[in-house]
Amino acid sequence: MKIGIVCYPTFGGSGVVATELGKALAQKGHQVHFITYTQPVRLNFFNENLFFHAVYVANYPLFQYPPYELSLTSKIVDVIKYEKLDLLHVHYAIPHASAAYMAKQILRTQGIEIPVITTLHGTDITLVGKDASFEPVVTFSINESDGVSTVSQSLKDDTYRHFAINKDIEVIPNFIDLERFKKLEKSHFKKAICPNDEKVLTHTSNFRKVKRIQDVLAVFAEVHKVLPSKLLLVGDGPERINMEKLARDMDIADDVRFLGKLDAVEEVLSISDVFLMPSETESFGLAALEAMACEVPVISSNAGGIPELNVHGFSGFISQVGDIEDMVKNTLHILQSEHLSQFKANALARAREFDLSAILPRYEAFYEKVLASLLV
Repeated sequence: MKIGIVCYPTFGGSGVVATELGKALAQKGHQVHFITYTQPVRLNFFNENLFFHAVYVANYPLFQYPPYELSLTSKIVDVIKYEKLDLLHVHYAIPHASAAYMAKQILRTQGIEIPVITTLHGTDITLVGKDASFEPVVTFSINESDGVSTVSQSLKDDTYRHFAINKDIEVIPNFIDLERFKKLEKSHFKKAICPNDEKVLTHTSNFRKVKRIQDVLAVFAEVHKVLPSKLLLVGDGPERINMEKLARDMDIADDVRFLGKLDAVEEVLSISDVFLMPSETESFGLAALEAMACEVPVISSNAGGIPELNVHGFSGFISQVGDIEDMVKNTLHILQSEHLSQFKANALARAREFDLSAILPRYEAFYEKVLASLLV
């Protein structure tokens, strides 16, 4: 099958999932064409079935903002037409679903029919998509897609709740490559970070307000009072500078490390004891799944799709959003308990349920289902 994938090429969850999906499809023999404005960060190896097509955006003085959606539409038309794609899979509704719709209409005038699948990832529905300036276009584009999927049941419910969608939505959860994400031998790294064998708490995100990094710091500050510990923060974003100041104000800065964006996050997770995810909204919790795969139990909020991943009392614990006291109690329970090793084993067991080998066939089956429906 020849498949086009449109995504954001960044460290965000939707881009990571789209890229890893494309790589896995290519390894199974499908021909995969990525269409985006720069090479995705995880498209970092050669495969004869992988192709990248850059979207060029002309910067005319007439435009205050370059018209990316139009440039993307033209590139989609070009790639589908000349590479003879069988299917187009767009990740994140804005603006990819609407660009795909326009491309489909242009190609139809040339006698070319192309099925379009839209995968919704979270903030394209729960945050950005609900904005009145986007909602009509998002609703229309989803309804005009030939297939629609979400990464969690929670996100599916939110989509129906906030938009007038008349399409069936398939739930296909995010996945993990257990060949890559696994606990590594990093004792030298652990010794450098924790010379006195301190416990390690970790958080990874894009440092937006919805990630509630201030709660991460608040939980760590209380745990730090009880147990010698370090906090490792992976990622970058608009809240980083505020969190650096907050760490100093809370007098915990000496034991907090801001590591910035790291591609090899599994190396940090391999020396971690607990992963913190107190998010206000979270469609699935891919970062938590990566932690579990590296045998790190998760302390999380109950936002969005996280409870579909993190099993309370098994792979970690779940608290109400903003309930710092409960998160601290649960973190200390894991760290102080002689059952820490059991929590780590349980986290890995849960992660195995989302192994790429189990989820990839569901995407392939969905592709076949959508293709078959167009032949009826």
